[in-house]
Amino acid sequence: MITLKNLEKSYKLKNGFYYVLRQIDLTVESGDFVSVMGPSGAGKSTLLHILGLHDAEWEGEFYLLDQPVHKLKQKDRVNLRKKHTGFVFQSYHLLDDLTVYENIELPLSYRDVPHSQRESIVCDALDRFNIVGKRDLFPSQLSGGQQQLVAIVRAIVAKPELILADEPTGNLHSDQAREIMELFKRLNSEGTTIVQVTHSEENASYGKRIVRLKDGWMEK
Repeated sequence: MITLKNLEKSYKLKNGFYYVLRQIDLTVESGDFVSVMGPSGAGKSTLLHILGLHDAEWEGEFYLLDQPVHKLKQKDRVNLRKKHTGFVFQSYHLLDDLTVYENIELPLSYRDVPHSQRESIVCDALDRFNIVGKRDLFPSQLSGGQQQLVAIVRAIVAKPELILADEPTGNLHSDQAREIMELFKRLNSEGTTIVQVTHSEENASYGKRIVRLKDGWMEK
């Protein structure tokens, strides 16, 4: 699913380079559930955004679904992201001027799913996650937990092979957090590959293995 070879991320400063990630070698197999942990500033979110093809300024080799990302043009990277990945942000990133239904429908439009099929898929998702009654509400009318659930439904509605989650329960109380993690565990059991960034040992325990970063280096 994912292979990183000597991946590095740096910023050029007046008197040298500041490295955010150093010599990262990582393999994530299909069906894996990896938790990335480490102190603030360790490079966790940076790594996740590179995996999610949101960040193109790095060095090294990166293979996603057998595609050599480091050799792809930006347009091809965007298409790869839209077709195969779902991203869950800590701050939800729902579009304020779209309803719950429209937010969830958005990834399907990226994948050229016909309108008639999109309606059926979105309605099934609303029903599966018991948010049919929220379909015409806007994000500002939802609680934090409800917004995060909608963000997760949006991320998974097109059945991506890979879900990337950046502190997915960071703004939720403990009961909501457990519900979200149980959802991730169920999705993983159904075959979805998940990589999550978390500070929580409890959340990390839902995964199959932990990758730890410190000062940009991956601990062996």
